Amino acid sequence: MTTLLLRGVLVGGLSGLLFGFDTAVIAGTTEGIRTAFDLDATGVGITVSAALWGTLAGALLAGKPGDRYGARNALKAIAILYCLSGIGCLFAWSWPALIAFRVMAGLAVGASSVLAPVYLAEIAPANRRGLMVGTFQLNIVAGILVAYLSNAIITGFALGAIDWQVKLGVTALPALLLLAMMFTIPDSPRWLAARGRMAEAADVLARFGVANPEKELAGYVRADRSAPSPRLSWSRHRKPMLLAFGIAAFNQLSGINAILYYLNDIFAAAGYDAVSADRQAVVIGLCNFAFTALALLVIDRLGRRTLLLIGSVGLTATLGGTAAVFLSGQGEQYLLWLLIGFIAFFAFSQGAVIWVYISEIFPTDVRARGQSLGSSTHWFMDAIIAMAFPLVAAQTRGGPFVVFAVMMAVQFVVVFLFFPETKRRSLEAIEASV
Repeated sequence: MTTLLLRGVLVGGLSGLLFGFDTAVIAGTTEGIRTAFDLDATGVGITVSAALWGTLAGALLAGKPGDRYGARNALKAIAILYCLSGIGCLFAWSWPALIAFRVMAGLAVGASSVLAPVYLAEIAPANRRGLMVGTFQLNIVAGILVAYLSNAIITGFALGAIDWQVKLGVTALPALLLLAMMFTIPDSPRWLAARGRMAEAADVLARFGVANPEKELAGYVRADRSAPSPRLSWSRHRKPMLLAFGIAAFNQLSGINAILYYLNDIFAAAGYDAVSADRQAVVIGLCNFAFTALALLVIDRLGRRTLLLIGSVGLTATLGGTAAVFLSGQGEQYLLWLLIGFIAFFAFSQGAVIWVYISEIFPTDVRARGQSLGSSTHWFMDAIIAMAFPLVAAQTRGGPFVVFAVMMAVQFVVVFLFFPETKRRSLEAIEASV
C-alpha cells in the first residue's frame, strides 16, 4: 500500500471517527443543557434528536453533489460543517442556536455516512476493499469510545456551567484535522474516469501503486457512461436499490440503536438499580470495537454474505434470550451477557458489512446517490424505531425484543436467497452481475 493510498484510508477513517464522536458526545451533556436552558423532558428530547433528523437530511442530500463534484470535494464541505457545528456549540448563546448547530452536526454525520464509504470503495483494490471500507465503521465505534473518554476527561476538570459547551466544542479539533487532510488526497480515479478525465485518473492510479494504470482504466469504461446526466432509476438499478434498502432496514430492525439509546432503561426495567452507566458504556463500546476489528480481519476472506448469515443466527438467539428474560421475569442475571453477545454479533456482521456492501453494489456514475439511498433508509428506520421503542416497551417489556428477533430470522432467509457475494470482485464485475 503506497503512502498516498494509506492517506486516503486515514481520511475516510477520520470521517468515521467524527461520525461516532459527534453522535455519542451528546450523552454526557444532557444534564448541563437541561440546567442551562431550563428544559423539561420534551426539550431535552428535542435537543438530543436534533442531530438525528439532521443526519437523515444529510444522508438524503449528499448523493447528488457527491456524484457531480466527487466524494473528495464534497467531504471538504462536510469537514467545514463539522468545524462550524463544534465551534457553534462551544459558543451557543441560546437553545435555538444550540439546536441549529446540532442539526448542522447531523447534516455532516449523514453526509459522511454516504461519501466516505464511496471514496474508500473507489480507491481500494478489490482484494482489500472490505478491510479498507470497513475502517470507516471501525472508526465510528472508535469515535464513540473517544467521545466517552473525552466527556470523562472534561468532567474531571470541573468546569461548572460551561462543561457541556466544552464537551460539544472539542469536536471541532478532529474536524480541523480532517479539513487539513482533505487537501492532501486526490479525487478517486473511478470518478475522474467517469468524468472523462483519463490522464488525471491514470496519474492517480500510478501514485496508488497500480502497475498498469491503462489496463485498470480500460476496466472502468462502460458503454452507457456516455449519458450526459446519469440518474439513479428504478428501471436501471432495481436490484442494487432493493439490496441497499434491505441491508439498511435490517441493520436497524436488529434494534441496535434503540438498544444503545435506551440501555440504562433496559437494565433498570430488569431490576438493575445499581448498574453504572459509565461501566455499561465502556463494556459495550469495547466489545463493539473488538468485534468490528475482528470482522475486518476476515471480511475479505469469509465474505460479506457469510458474515451477515452468521450474525443473523447470533442476533436471533441473543435477542430471543433477552425477550425471554423480560417475558418470564426470570434470568435477569444473564441480561448483561445477552446484550454483550448481541453487540458482538452485530459488530461482527451488520456493523462491519453495511457501509462496505452498499458502496460496492452501485455503478460509479450513481454510487453516491445509491449510498445516499441506503444511508437515508438507515437513518429513517433509526428515527422511527427509536421513537417507537419506549411506546411498545411500555405495553410489554419483551415485545420489542421479540420483534427484533423475528426480523433477524427473516434477515437470514432474505440474505441466503437474494444477497450476492461481493468479496474480491472488482466494482465493475459486481456492477455487471447485480
